[in-house]
Amino acid sequence: MESHYDKQRTFRQGVDYVKVENSSSFQRLMYERKKFILPLTIFFLVFYFILPILTSYTTFLNTPAFGDISWVWIFAFSQFIMTWVLSTIYVKKAASFDEQAEQIIREQIDDKGRDAI
Repeated sequence: MESHYDKQRTFRQGVDYVKVENSSSFQRLMYERKKFILPLTIFFLVFYFILPILTSYTTFLNTPAFGDISWVWIFAFSQFIMTWVLSTIYVKKAASFDEQAEQIIREQIDDKGRDAI
């Protein structure tokens, strides 16, 4: 029985990856990936590092928010939520990028078939 990996390998054996890399659709896909990844990465890093910076150099987060719970606990818990949300967004977007990449490869294979005629 042929596995999914074997099917994908067979599917991709006839692909000219240099031609795919130089195609406008692949360049557009790479641009869209960068446009998605860069702001998300910057947001994650800023949000992640702001907690130790604020707790080290200010006392703002030490003030109580609700009873004995201070803002630092709320901010720290929000980082877990932020990580969960960002990873969910990334997984969904990565699936759409994978579909676009498969479409680009299919187009290259179809074009190769037309070139042979």
